[in-house]
This record gives sequence, C-alpha cells and structure tokens, in this order.
Amino acid sequence: MEPEIGGRAPILVELEAGQKYYWCSCGRSRNQPFCDGSHAGSEFTPKEIEVAVAKKAALCTCKRTANQPYCDGGHATLAGK
Repeated sequence: MEPEIGGRAPILVELEAGQKYYWCSCGRSRNQPFCDGSHAGSEFTPKEIEVAVAKKAALCTCKRTANQPYCDGGHATLAGK
C-alpha cells in the first residue's frame, strides 16, 4: 500500500536537540509533517526523529522520499497524482 500524498513540498522545521518528534508516514495527518494519529487502523506507523544537535530540516510531506523523513526532491515526480 502506498501512503497518501500529505503535501507537494517539504516543510522546513526547527528540530531541537534531544526532543523526540514523530514524522507522519501515512500522509493522512492534518499536522504535516508530524503525526496526529490518523494512521490508526492502517499498516503505517510514524517514524521517530531525534537529533543530537539542534538543526533546521526540510521534512517530506509527499511521502515519496527515499531518505525518510527528510525531503529528497521526490515531490517533483508527482505531476498529475
């Protein structure tokens, strides 16, 4: 099963050191790019993110990245989907 498209561009976020975040892998969350529990009852589970050093990151919303949870430009292949 392929995830839904949660967006067509990455979202730039500030990740704090030592803080846990949960990236939406199903595409259903209304709180993109983060999980809001909308995956319940599906085969998807959120991906935990924790960084050692605070940083800005472009998180994927199209769910087609090969580098989850980070954007790799996969949204460029979504034309017409």
